[in-house]
Amino acid sequence: MTGVTGRIAYQGEPGANSHQVCNEHYPDWEAVPCASFEDVFAAVEGGDADLAMIPIDNSIAGRVADIHHFLPSSSLHIVAEHFLRIRFCLMGLPGTSIDKIQTVHSHVHALGQCRKIIREHGFKAVISGDTAGAAREVAELGDPTMGSISPPMAAGIYGLEVLAEDVEDEDHNTTRFVVLSRDLVEAPHGNGPVVTSFIFNVRNLPAALYKALGGFATNGVNMTKLESYMVDGSFAGATQFLAEVDGHPHDLGLRRALEELAFFTTDVKILGVYPADAFRDQER
Repeated sequence: MTGVTGRIAYQGEPGANSHQVCNEHYPDWEAVPCASFEDVFAAVEGGDADLAMIPIDNSIAGRVADIHHFLPSSSLHIVAEHFLRIRFCLMGLPGTSIDKIQTVHSHVHALGQCRKIIREHGFKAVISGDTAGAAREVAELGDPTMGSISPPMAAGIYGLEVLAEDVEDEDHNTTRFVVLSRDLVEAPHGNGPVVTSFIFNVRNLPAALYKALGGFATNGVNMTKLESYMVDGSFAGATQFLAEVDGHPHDLGLRRALEELAFFTTDVKILGVYPADAFRDQER
């Protein structure tokens, strides 16, 4: 997307981590905040935005459940992935100090990931709907005893002062984001590492999943993600899976594995074939 400008939607208020990723990888694009993930999907599907930046997994909290609910039924396609090291700051009104803070506001997950500083200073944790929204609330209320745990970008946007940096408990806190588009734009074959994401259904029969996945093992394809979903709320019906593998569908091994998968499943749908982020090499 280099040199191309457009609108990229994200969930959250200005200054959220999703906003940060948009600025890092699409600096010339207009970042469009949305109240909910559903609104983000609708913005791209309806043409109000060209792309969506969506968090899909976090190294501490696990998968983002809402996204995994929307992806299988969405008409959008994954065209890129990006990883963001999650950093939080304790911030308050200009002129205040950390010893004056009594309550800290943030999203429930951020509060859970910053327990050490909350416990160390005896702060009262107050749940907000959004990490960046918490910073906005502190700025609007004007109470020097209130602080927020928010991404660094939020301090500049809402005129707050950073009282402590990198207050998260774990230094490996990382979120994986995917970029969604209305169009299926596949990464070129033979031009670097690629990830292929797809969904498929297996019938609720003995060894159905084992047989469906056997082709990936025998063809030497590395599967990096496999997650299940209940279809139509039925315990007895088909089970749907989201899978991700290293490789391009034009690779001989993956092509054969997908052909074998088709024998034992229904409704195989490729969600995206996109360049693997360089962060994956650091994790190996």
